[in-house]
Amino acid sequence: MAAVAPERPGRARESERSVVLAGGHEGGAAAGAVQTGRPLAEAVGEALAASSGPVCVVPMTLGRDPGLIADCARALRWLGRDQEPGRLVLAPPFATADHLTAWLRTAALKAVREAPEGSAVLVTAPAAGPFEDADLFRVARLVRQYGHHRWVEVAFDGGDPDLADGADRCRRLGASRVCLVRAAFAGPDRVPAGVLDTGPLLSRAAVDQVVRTRVQEALHRLSHGRDGITEGLDAEHGHGYAHAHGPGGDHSHGQGQGHSHGQGHSHGQGHGDDHGHDHGRTHGRPHH
Repeated sequence: MAAVAPERPGRARESERSVVLAGGHEGGAAAGAVQTGRPLAEAVGEALAASSGPVCVVPMTLGRDPGLIADCARALRWLGRDQEPGRLVLAPPFATADHLTAWLRTAALKAVREAPEGSAVLVTAPAAGPFEDADLFRVARLVRQYGHHRWVEVAFDGGDPDLADGADRCRRLGASRVCLVRAAFAGPDRVPAGVLDTGPLLSRAAVDQVVRTRVQEALHRLSHGRDGITEGLDAEHGHGYAHAHGPGGDHSHGQGQGHSHGQGHSHGQGHGDDHGHDHGRTHGRPHH
């Protein structure tokens, strides 16, 4: 099956199946996604009315919005209360932090190719919450570590540091050229003077291909009785203050929910190569 360009925001139709793209703070609207809440509910409702086949929702996150996945799962659980099993399916997220790291590494290499010695990479995304923003600093650190760039800094569109502050920091560190690399689907509203905007992180064709892959994964899982909704409800586990283990706060995660911090093989949540089991959230070296 193949996901096509949306006929309207949030909708992509293919044969007897429908795909709804849901977006959050990473600018998914630029990829044709609808916001969660009423827009998502309306898009899913229209898809259910238009087709007798499964309606698949793809959370359009680049790995820094677990709340989007959980919101989609909650919406589908509610909308599916009057539907037969298999009518609503939650796909794996569009990408994980590992995917984002790999894509940013590629974009950074292209950005500094003309002047590698004097160029700084400024990784940018719309501001979100403190934990989501902190995740971007982690990703940028990995881009620098495994990309061998001299300067990889972070700035947020509408946040702190903002783009102007980020560009100024790059120049104060000694960069003669600042290259803006997007860690989001949408670009910033305004690019500071003298900063090179390298454009979208992924081409439209690449986005469509990833969506197709996620939908195929979701339908494969559905054929084995898994609609993805239950797993999606746990997407925020381990994200934010609620997961802190203070004195006397130890608890067991159970099998498959541990946290690994080595440099071993890590898949992350909803990796494109599904192995039929869950790895949980991992913190290893990104792989391709």
